[in-house]
Amino acid sequence: MTPEIEPVRTYLLDLQDRICAALEAEDGSARFREDAWERPGGGGGRTRVLADGAIIEQGGVNFSHVHGPGLPASATAHRPELAGRSFEALGVSLVIHPRNPYVPTSHMNVRYLQAEKPGAETVWWFGGGFDLTPYYGFEEDCVHWHRTAKAGCDPFGPDLYARFKKWCDDYFFLKHRGEPRGIGGLFFDDYNESGFAHAFGFMRSVGDHYLRAYLPIVQRRKHMPYGERERDFQLYRRGRYVEFNLVYDRGTLFGLQSGGRTESILMSLPPLVKWRYDWRPAPGTPEARLYDVFLQPRDWLATG
Repeated sequence: MTPEIEPVRTYLLDLQDRICAALEAEDGSARFREDAWERPGGGGGRTRVLADGAIIEQGGVNFSHVHGPGLPASATAHRPELAGRSFEALGVSLVIHPRNPYVPTSHMNVRYLQAEKPGAETVWWFGGGFDLTPYYGFEEDCVHWHRTAKAGCDPFGPDLYARFKKWCDDYFFLKHRGEPRGIGGLFFDDYNESGFAHAFGFMRSVGDHYLRAYLPIVQRRKHMPYGERERDFQLYRRGRYVEFNLVYDRGTLFGLQSGGRTESILMSLPPLVKWRYDWRPAPGTPEARLYDVFLQPRDWLATG
């Protein structure tokens, strides 16, 4: 099967619709605001943001489909042979920042890119994944998240979960802090194994497994009581999320360097955040347990 953009676009638009409907139903009080936008260099998208909900303090679910005569530097840095090719890139990207500190932040992204040059074969690949960032960890949540991630991978190859789990652990790592962003999940890029139909099916499976992974965790934790202490720690830890997205995240860099819509790109940032100079949690506290137990590389499937 040769690469076809239209079925990918159709799937991604439907995925955005399904995820937004499910999150609105879970929140129960707020709805997504939609902004359709056009990119001056070619293409556009639709941004949906839910703010001040009962469960979701702020969340964004973006669809974009952009094209242009040349790839930005962030895309050609590790694939220099693609410099000078025209491109089309489309995807759905989301970040959900819940209000309750016991509900983790989640991120998901699935995307497709193809690059072309006259007289040369089309280069194409899929990428994406999902990862979880708890503030207060629960082992059953982490096991469920990773079991669901593995279930999304298994029909497409027995080695995919282990490969992309490790890639996720390595990618979502704040080098300047020496710590991971969360408890991981899946991350893959430049994926075109076994042909277009197989690779597209795998990308769809990852997208379809996000709600199965996240909603049961939200439902378990959303009514847990919390106070100022938990809220303060949540806002402090959100600072790590901001640092990663602005310093390392490929999607953020690609969007900004390709002339994407800034408001849509930065919708991944939390609405409230704190930084505190050289702060460390007291030993033996629930906050210290996040660092000591959950922000460590682990085989969560063995835990369960």
